[in-house]
Amino acid sequence: MTLPISLDDWQAAASRFTYHGHEIFVRTGGNWRSEAPVLVLIHGFPTASWDWAHQWEELCERYRVATLDMIGFGFSDKPRDYAYSIMDQADLFEAWLTHLKVSEAHILAHDYGDTVAQELLARHIERAADGGDGVALQSVCFLNGGLFPEQHRATFTQRLLHSPIGGLVSALMTRRRFEKGLSEVFGPYTRPSQEEIDGFWRLATEKGGMPAIGHKLIRYIAERRAHRDRWVGALIDSPIPLRVIDGGLDPVSGAHMVAHYRALIPDPDTVLLDHVGHWPQLEAPREVLDAFLDFQSGIVKT
Repeated sequence: MTLPISLDDWQAAASRFTYHGHEIFVRTGGNWRSEAPVLVLIHGFPTASWDWAHQWEELCERYRVATLDMIGFGFSDKPRDYAYSIMDQADLFEAWLTHLKVSEAHILAHDYGDTVAQELLARHIERAADGGDGVALQSVCFLNGGLFPEQHRATFTQRLLHSPIGGLVSALMTRRRFEKGLSEVFGPYTRPSQEEIDGFWRLATEKGGMPAIGHKLIRYIAERRAHRDRWVGALIDSPIPLRVIDGGLDPVSGAHMVAHYRALIPDPDTVLLDHVGHWPQLEAPREVLDAFLDFQSGIVKT
């Protein structure tokens, strides 16, 4: 599939935001002088905000769109001596949205970004209860991600990165190994193009990236277990609309995760794309966009 926005063009259109002394790659789109709703896009591991390139232009016609490469990812800084965590990534998004003077927003998230969105949802619930300040969430849409740690089936590479030899595995990561690990979670007929793989590898290794800190970024697996009650509880107790759009062939968080979601979450709203894998926004971009806009049609007029 032809990419609508090349990685070079994606990079050229961005700006920078400083967070804890580190440079963060950020992008906004749409008419920010309008009253259009705000949509926050949150990417997954180990890629970056470029994952949303297929949906970007059409979303910008309807929303004020904000996204960034989380610290440790993509074109953002990747400090070696840094305590990477989901909590900190949520803090980053809140700092960025405060900078943009955003008071309320919708979220569309994927993979690692799902967990960041769960933490933001948990904070939203807490603030609604105690009257605290912060960005109020209006809806959250999740693409394939480990919403439930008991349903997350880590790949072999992820397990190695998360093991005691994770630092060595990260340091010895090659483009060939990276491509193999990434491709195996896509659907058999929707594998990424060489341009996409080249871009993913460039994003993963930019500023030292994957070889230096891959084993630190993967700590989110343990975080999901430690904060399971908080993050799953946010789904169960959510006062705002939620939807899951999921590639069913994903071996990590596919149809089995959706089945668990349907069993556990009250009035579950799910869309299962049974012909694609872990990156539905890349594998079935039009279907994902249509399913997201259908979800939004019952919430806002865009």
